[in-house]
Amino acid sequence: MQQQKSVMVIGAGPAGLMAAERLCAAGFKVDVYDAKPSACRKFLLAGVGGMNITHSEPYVDFIQRYYDKAQWLDTSISGFDADALCQWIHDLGIETFIGTSGRVFPSDMKAAPLLRHWLKRLREGGVQFHMRHKMTALQPKSATFEHDGDNVTGFADAIVLAMGGASWPKLGSDGAWHRILSDKGVIVAPLESANCGFYSEWSEHLQNKFAGNPLKDMAFTFTTLEGQSVTRKGECIVTKDGLEGSLVYAFSKYLRDAINVSGEANLLVDLLPAFSEEQLIMKLQKTKPKESFSKYLKRTVGISGIKSALLYESHTKTSWQTPEGLARCLKAIPVRLYKAKPISEAISSAGGVCEDSVDDYLMLKNMPSVFCAGEMLDWEAPTGGYLLTACFATGYRAAEGVSRYLMP
Repeated sequence: MQQQKSVMVIGAGPAGLMAAERLCAAGFKVDVYDAKPSACRKFLLAGVGGMNITHSEPYVDFIQRYYDKAQWLDTSISGFDADALCQWIHDLGIETFIGTSGRVFPSDMKAAPLLRHWLKRLREGGVQFHMRHKMTALQPKSATFEHDGDNVTGFADAIVLAMGGASWPKLGSDGAWHRILSDKGVIVAPLESANCGFYSEWSEHLQNKFAGNPLKDMAFTFTTLEGQSVTRKGECIVTKDGLEGSLVYAFSKYLRDAINVSGEANLLVDLLPAFSEEQLIMKLQKTKPKESFSKYLKRTVGISGIKSALLYESHTKTSWQTPEGLARCLKAIPVRLYKAKPISEAISSAGGVCEDSVDDYLMLKNMPSVFCAGEMLDWEAPTGGYLLTACFATGYRAAEGVSRYLMP
């Protein structure tokens, strides 16, 4: 009788657990190792405010959320797309619903019940868990871990690496694997902040009076390095040293790439995207004698607080002496950003194992039998369910690769 083949999965996040589940179902002996005491710590924290699991938009639009890595990830994500992910959740006994923005959530908006059901199914299926095992060395069919002060070496016929990127390091994704793989000759792009805030230089007045204020009902426009003009509406927060929030995160790749090339990124902020410049001019022509400029702004176009502060911050008074000039200023507030916030503060990370380092099934070309999945791979995506979907899908794809490798 042929001996059951074994697979070691290193990393107990969504990518690793999905690989473990698929491999266990395929008949392999599966052992999951993780540096932390419990599984899916980042997944659980991300779900505290509402577990956004994926997105319901058409696939042709969905896949483009992965920027220049869309074509590479298409093979993985088309094999386990948003519909398949939702069906998988339903099979766990948890319903989903689509929010007004098109985002998909578990019915109770929480990550913990989903994880409990999943871990129960994995353990009942035979998956063995080895927690508090931090990988310190790697060979094609073995890995060494630090566990309770001792070195422990595990052996398997194949290994799936799913140790995350480098954001939220306290939860386990510290990027320590980067050096280990680089030393093995694997081509690995530097890990950088993604879905993150950025530093700017505000005046002392704005810092002291308006730091922490939300900036709502506005739009960003940015010209990418490729010359593409990108405009999106949303909101963010003006911090003492820059900008944070969902709209900033949506632009983070473009901003970071520009800063890496030239040392700065210049955003244009439209404070009133609901109105055209011509409509604003009409409103701004309704002046009143002896009315202060601040009252005039608030009465005619509803601008006050942080928005008026940004106007003063970014344009000289001579620029808004006429309704035409003021309308132009309100539609184009320049904001210079010079640095991304630290990767430890970012929602996710960019960089990682490059496309050229793996084959079509995510096996390392110079380390046969070792596969990679999740945020370890060199891709990024905005928030909205895209990050998790790609983690699940690449874990699924890596498991397919292991099955093909061990049972051709």
